[in-house]
Amino acid sequence: MQRREIIRVLLGTAALPLLPREVFALLSQVHDQLPAAPALKTLNPHQDATVTTIAEWIIPQTDTPGAKAVRVNEFIDLILTEWYDDEDRTKFLAGLTNVDTQCRDLFGKDFVDCSALQQKQLLTALDEELTEVRQAEVLLSQRRRRVGPAHQTFFYAMKQLTLAGYFTSEEGAKQALHYQVIPSQHSACVPLEEEEAAK
Repeated sequence: MQRREIIRVLLGTAALPLLPREVFALLSQVHDQLPAAPALKTLNPHQDATVTTIAEWIIPQTDTPGAKAVRVNEFIDLILTEWYDDEDRTKFLAGLTNVDTQCRDLFGKDFVDCSALQQKQLLTALDEELTEVRQAEVLLSQRRRRVGPAHQTFFYAMKQLTLAGYFTSEEGAKQALHYQVIPSQHSACVPLEEEEAAK
């Protein structure tokens, strides 16, 4: 599978667990390519701070590491640099710039300088806009008309890249998904505690 095809699959798949095994394995290998010390190739420091903040809102730190802790911002930078073509990279960066533009219009400052409440307000609006696009897709497909797909919106791409970067990292896979590379044993029927995750 070519990188370009993988990006199409990633952006066309609403649920990360539905990714083909090969795609999941290739995305996991991206983490091995991240340098020990952060070295941005596409994002400038301000864009990186914006991506980091948005990603942390999408997957915040709880009892498991958040997006920032697993370096999702560097994963996104590497994907933008080595996997995206020029057109898609330009669209993503324009969407990122638009986040700051909307924040300046609403609050008079860039996204990273906004309060947590203001950041949440803008991201909620972007998510609602994405939901409207998805609903329009469904309605228009029933009438056999086409609308711009949801995966062409910046926030959709940002969410998908954040999820892919997080759940293909070692920390995300092991701590959030309870992934075991080699299970110690297989028990076909195991009773789970009420709040225990399936492993």
